[in-house]
Amino acid sequence: MRQSVSLLKREFKLFWQNKILRMLFIGAPLLYGILLGYVYGKGKVTDLPIVVVDEDRSEMSAKAVQMFDENEVLNISALLYDQNNLSQIAIDKEAACVVIIPKGFEKMVLTKKYPEIVTIVNASNVLTANYASSALQVCLGTLKVGVQMETLRKQGTPENLIATQYEPFKTTFIKKYNRSTNYMYFLWPGVLAAVLQQVLLLGLALSFASEHEKGTFKKLVEICPSLFKLIWIKIIPYLIMSFGLWIMYWLFTLWFRIPLYNNILPLTIIAGVFVIAVSFIGILVSVMIPSQLKATEVLMVIATPSFILSGFTWPLSQMPVWVQAIANVIPLTHFLKAFRILIIENGTFSQTYDIILHLIIIGTVCAVASYIALYQKRKNF
Repeated sequence: MRQSVSLLKREFKLFWQNKILRMLFIGAPLLYGILLGYVYGKGKVTDLPIVVVDEDRSEMSAKAVQMFDENEVLNISALLYDQNNLSQIAIDKEAACVVIIPKGFEKMVLTKKYPEIVTIVNASNVLTANYASSALQVCLGTLKVGVQMETLRKQGTPENLIATQYEPFKTTFIKKYNRSTNYMYFLWPGVLAAVLQQVLLLGLALSFASEHEKGTFKKLVEICPSLFKLIWIKIIPYLIMSFGLWIMYWLFTLWFRIPLYNNILPLTIIAGVFVIAVSFIGILVSVMIPSQLKATEVLMVIATPSFILSGFTWPLSQMPVWVQAIANVIPLTHFLKAFRILIIENGTFSQTYDIILHLIIIGTVCAVASYIALYQKRKNF
């Protein structure tokens, strides 16, 4: 017991003496948590600039312009009456969309000639393009219905028949889970989980590699002949510190008012399994690559694309099969799936059993491989 405590103290001392590692492991989650919290704190996109070209300059086109202006997502940055220098103005105003109301719009509507309103969407940013185009569809759809209803009234159609004349069926959309479509609730926790994986891998990349470079590996093996115990001595400090980071993340959810209260205990259990699986990957690379720099570089290659491959922002099913195979051996993929089920979709713990099994398999395979690699290293010494 004394030996274990002494070795744990040694590991914490080695960690604290490494200024860069200390700054990365503690500073990166703290910095990213605060920075991303304020970046996505608004949660919803509002006041997107659009350019409106009103070539008709009629009462009906003015009504359309007013509807655009009153929508919280849209902000008319320029109201033009012709298309001169339109492309240049759209770039200067950083417009998400350009709406062109054609000349004779009101006249053609009243005579049922079905004019066309052209909307040019700036798709250079997919997020703003989707928000702006959806808002414009709502405005124009509402205007269209209003015009049709007014036409029917002028024709003397009774009020109780007007609805059946312009709408043959109703469509109801019900938003579940993230009902406000708040980007903060969706992205912030996922990015912080990726950060946690990255700092764990970087920290554990140095665990055995630093012993080789400093020439202390032989002495360490002599102090602790049990390789199983030695591996856990290297991992336990990071488990303890990861739990501290997990509490810090939870405090951030209170500060930024992110609803992370339901299923927090099951998610914490899965986070523990996730941290262990990641730790064994870091240990394996650290044992196999005795250079701190090279071990760090290898783990950076693994960690950097993991958020993209995780299927969190882009569906895993839409990726090639060989990419899915790579994604499935990265612990973050499974943890973020569990996060979506438990927190975003408010599912049950039993629905994550397969995910836990995948994490256990990854951790077990890496643990066995680490033990074999460490055994060979000790044999060589």
